[in-house]
Amino acid sequence: MAAKVKIRGKLKDGVAKIKLLIPHPMETGTRRDAEGNLIPAKFIQSVTLQKNGQLVMKGNWGPSVSKDPYLSFQIKNCVAGDVIKVDWVDNTGDTGSGELTLK
Repeated sequence: MAAKVKIRGKLKDGVAKIKLLIPHPMETGTRRDAEGNLIPAKFIQSVTLQKNGQLVMKGNWGPSVSKDPYLSFQIKNCVAGDVIKVDWVDNTGDTGSGELTLK
């Protein structure tokens, strides 16, 4: 499942303010469904952010992160045309990504 990350950004005075929303269930593996069966663990393990192909941030996540995680951050030394990309991988091997070209 390659899920699309919703990503927005604004550029002002060389600083890009980026907001992103990752649609993901983020199950811990400890909850039960209506029949009492355990819901299998499914959570994002790795998130990477790049600017023009260069790594800006790498995060290692776990089951304690909430459903549909939201991130907001700033990147300095940006110009119009810079490409911001986010990728994630979860514990089942599913992936997702999003990309934004700054204006």
